[in-house]
Amino acid sequence: MSSVEDKTIAKLQTNYVEQQEIAEIASARKKKLLYRRLSLFLVFAALMSYLMITSFISQSSALDKKVAQKRQLEQELTQLKKQQEILKEDIIKLNDDEYLAKLARKEYFFSETGEIIFNIPEDDKGKNNQ
Repeated sequence: MSSVEDKTIAKLQTNYVEQQEIAEIASARKKKLLYRRLSLFLVFAALMSYLMITSFISQSSALDKKVAQKRQLEQELTQLKKQQEILKEDIIKLNDDEYLAKLARKEYFFSETGEIIFNIPEDDKGKNNQ
């Protein structure tokens, strides 16, 4: 028993055996095609998943940038509206003659009759200490 002998087994050549061999070959082909289709579907599904995820990430980052830009522009808009209100008030004040006279006396040192203007220089050292 230590030596293994090659024994050849003869196959029966009947219709049933031939049909079984053809069926086995067809079954092997079907399995092979099934594995190919499944692997192709897996590759396609992975590719589509990758594309969807990258698209989602890029769109969400673009959306975050747009939201931040919107916030910044809203802040700028509120500042511009405040500035516009201040400028409207200045226009109304500049139409008043008394305000213009007061502004001219303050900025350009104009005086009314009988007024004496004293220009007192501000002490820079005093401002820094306080």
